[in-house]
Amino acid sequence: MANMVQPNIPKLTSTNYGNWSIQMKVLLGSYDNWDIVESGYDEPTDAAAEAALSNAEKMILKETRKKDKKALYTIIQGVDESTFEKISNAKMVKDAWEILQKSFQGVEKVKKVRLQVLRGEFENLKMKSSENIGEFVTRLKTVTNEMKRNGESLDDVRVIEKLLRSLTRKFDYVVTSIEESKDLSTISIDELVGSLQAHEQRMNQYDDVSHLEKALQSKVSIGDSSGSSSYARGRGGFRGGYRGGRG
Repeated sequence: MANMVQPNIPKLTSTNYGNWSIQMKVLLGSYDNWDIVESGYDEPTDAAAEAALSNAEKMILKETRKKDKKALYTIIQGVDESTFEKISNAKMVKDAWEILQKSFQGVEKVKKVRLQVLRGEFENLKMKSSENIGEFVTRLKTVTNEMKRNGESLDDVRVIEKLLRSLTRKFDYVVTSIEESKDLSTISIDELVGSLQAHEQRMNQYDDVSHLEKALQSKVSIGDSSGSSSYARGRGGFRGGYRGGRG
């Protein structure tokens, strides 16, 4: 009979205790060892108490100890050296598991509070009128990356929808066009950002041309005004001279 492939033991890190504990429960359950992690067992108080057990009870105790040590070894294999120091003195797997719970559930609570704050930042994030697309996307990515590090599951569609509804009013036309012409689940964030930046460049070029045209029109108006005044003064001078001649 071929040897069964041993499953990989999940590795505990400083940020994944929640997922790690779920995976470890499944793994220990597959070994039929989770019950001893959860409930533990009664160890005889001393050698005399153990000696007083019947042969059947001694056999059960022996098997239970083996089961406990196997589960404890599995957990030890799933932690790094610094975390191992926390459970190195545990005599039973139940004790080791409870130590890890107390150590990391505090971290999990802090992470959940931080995630709530980040969710609020994400929902309230809006593009400033002084920002360009690149600057706003950088702010958006900073928040979304931090959310993911704290356990949030964010797919691209959710980020894309947030990006589109958070732009300034000058992007209304292109946003409507994108929403009507594209399935948001089929485009990437980078593709969307590229389209928005191209639109932004065209708007900036149009603004530059408009400003230049306004400046030229202003100069022409000033020139026309000066010409008219000179002409009027010339005509006035002429008329004045003429009247003087008549006097």
